[in-house]
Amino acid sequence: MTVFRIRRPEIGSVALSAIATLYLLMLANNSFWSHAVVYFDHAWIAMLSLGTALALTTFSTLTSLSMKYVTKPVLILLIAISAAVSYFTDTFGVVIDKEMIGNAAVTTQAEAGHLLTGGLALHLAIYALIPSLLIAWVKVRHRRFFAKAAVNFLFIAPALVLSGVLIYVNFAGIAYALREHRDLMVRFNPAGPISSAVRYGLSTYRERNLVVQPLGTDAKEGSRIAAAGKPVVVVVVAGETARAMNFSLNGYDRETNPELKALGVVNYRDTTSCGTATAVSLPCMFSVYPRAEYSDWKARSTENLVNVLTHAGVLVTWWDNNTGSKGIADLINFASMTRRKNGPLCNNGECLDEIFLADLDKKLGATTNDSVIVLHQLGSHGPSYYLRYPEAFRRFTPDCRTPELMSCTTEEIVNAYDNTILYTDHILASVARLLEKHQDRIAGAMIYMSDHGESLGENGIYLHGAPYAIAPKEQTQVPFIAWFSKPYQTAMGVDAACLSTDADTPKSHDNLFHTVLGMMDVQTGVYKRSLDAFAACTRPAEREKQAPGFHAAERRLRAGPGGVL
Repeated sequence: MTVFRIRRPEIGSVALSAIATLYLLMLANNSFWSHAVVYFDHAWIAMLSLGTALALTTFSTLTSLSMKYVTKPVLILLIAISAAVSYFTDTFGVVIDKEMIGNAAVTTQAEAGHLLTGGLALHLAIYALIPSLLIAWVKVRHRRFFAKAAVNFLFIAPALVLSGVLIYVNFAGIAYALREHRDLMVRFNPAGPISSAVRYGLSTYRERNLVVQPLGTDAKEGSRIAAAGKPVVVVVVAGETARAMNFSLNGYDRETNPELKALGVVNYRDTTSCGTATAVSLPCMFSVYPRAEYSDWKARSTENLVNVLTHAGVLVTWWDNNTGSKGIADLINFASMTRRKNGPLCNNGECLDEIFLADLDKKLGATTNDSVIVLHQLGSHGPSYYLRYPEAFRRFTPDCRTPELMSCTTEEIVNAYDNTILYTDHILASVARLLEKHQDRIAGAMIYMSDHGESLGENGIYLHGAPYAIAPKEQTQVPFIAWFSKPYQTAMGVDAACLSTDADTPKSHDNLFHTVLGMMDVQTGVYKRSLDAFAACTRPAEREKQAPGFHAAERRLRAGPGGVL
């Protein structure tokens, strides 16, 4: 019997490095090249010079690693990384930078599961599995060590010299494009994502022995809250992925806020987020640092809003229906709603936001302390928007019923997203109604801010997490809403009519820290009245009215920036 054997093809290690370089540049860098064409704006020579220099540098790197027992694992790993990255960059238009790596590191199994789709599996099979099997199959010829080193040097040295010459000759055009568009090199796959992962790892390692510095230890409750006659309770709803432009309260042509509109809430129509992803925005919202001064290191090394409230004697509780508090609630009462086994509201480790309401009703009915309750929503988190609302709120149809957004029309995606906003409207209105229900025994108020917005396909971008410098307004413009019960308005001196006249004044996440301190009448040196969104429309306590220079300072505050008490 004749046995046919397929002879394994042979290839030199340098040739394999060259083929792998072309593969990575041509098939895994669609996002890089498409943006380079736009960023260089017809400066073709500069763009091609950069591309050629990157190709030569990549080839030199791969050739330097083309050693026996090393070259195949390295190439397979790089191809696998580039294939995974290219799926998300090409499908959703995202940038895999340090912040995005951080988002992936802290995501939950349930949240990550929505991204593990058939489309991803097919993409990995074509762009990772098949080329990896080919690399594993071929026989790579290797010279002896010194001969290999000499030959590799003969290829690497001219490649690096030519790369340097190309950059030098076209430096002005290349430098201008990279300086104006810092995201371009982050998009270069797989070098950019690998560099981002290394930077994230180094920053995490640097923070391993971080010591948190105390903040606002002088905090105490003011005379106004002491004279309220009943517990003052503020519910802070930290929203998720809600963009302001899809709120009918902000002029959206669909009625997505019918319940809040009926309640007569205070709505700020021009509010900017601190970041474009939860891992950045949420800690920033609760940090004393404004966005211009904020860094992850500062946030992690300094106590935050909930700690200052605790120093003042306020009972603070954090209920989470998302991926955690990102370290904010480490020192206070924390409860994760996603661990519930509530059949109608929870499934596969995720719960609808109504999971908050029954417990909130009980807590408001039993509380005897001045309290702040933080509700961290699941909100409108994608790409599985259809799982964020129950059937009763499936008002806008046809809606996208899959996490694979590319298989849905723009109309279906927007319909599903708008249903999530309609449901958030219901949740916020329900919180306000519960505070009103218990107003005979508490003075309650609610404040809502979303952590960031969302892209729904505008300019080919989906989801969120874009580098802030290039982030579209869809990801940075967020809703900011407040509601005050009558007992709260009376006890705390809030003029709701005055607040409504301030609705068009720009606000941001910078305001949350100081606004909540003001809502709880916390007296502390870290409080800045100029950043308290409600201060100009809150009557001061009698003892504050008598303070020297108060009226002049109040006039400055009402006049705009600079009036700081």
